[in-house]
Amino acid sequence: MRGCFMHAAAVGNALLGALPQCIKSIRHRSIQFLPDPELFPAATMASGVKVTDEVIAVFNDMKVRKAQANEDEKRKRKKAILFCLSKDLKNIVLDEGKEILLGDIGNTVMDPYQDFVKMLPPDDCRYALYDATYETKETKKEDLVFIFWAPDSAPLKSKMIYASSKDAIKRKFEGE
Repeated sequence: MRGCFMHAAAVGNALLGALPQCIKSIRHRSIQFLPDPELFPAATMASGVKVTDEVIAVFNDMKVRKAQANEDEKRKRKKAILFCLSKDLKNIVLDEGKEILLGDIGNTVMDPYQDFVKMLPPDDCRYALYDATYETKETKKEDLVFIFWAPDSAPLKSKMIYASSKDAIKRKFEGE
């Protein structure tokens, strides 16, 4: 399921060039585009963290763009969502209340990406999915972007746990 992820070599530069200035102001090292797993095999150790079924269900809902969906279903679709580790650090779960629905855009959310950036905690790590829409010279494109957020101010322990658990969530997303 490699088509759902942004590959740095293939489209990373096109995406960064096409995104608004507010996106470019984020430190580049805080957002990691996933490299092609065939070119860069994973060399990290597993953390033993499990991905919950509700996280996988959200990914599958965001991955499938239903062309025949009615307006109510379209409004309930997610534009962005955050995931975090559970309190016991054993599961990757939904970060409660940290989502943007397509129905919110234009009503309570004027700039979805700006609101998404504001949802990211300044002092802790998160995983996120963002349904990015951008234009190239040829066409308008949509990609589901997986983001590993690890700000400099996050505790070292948190960075290490999130980094070592990133492969678990990537494998679940690629395997579905």
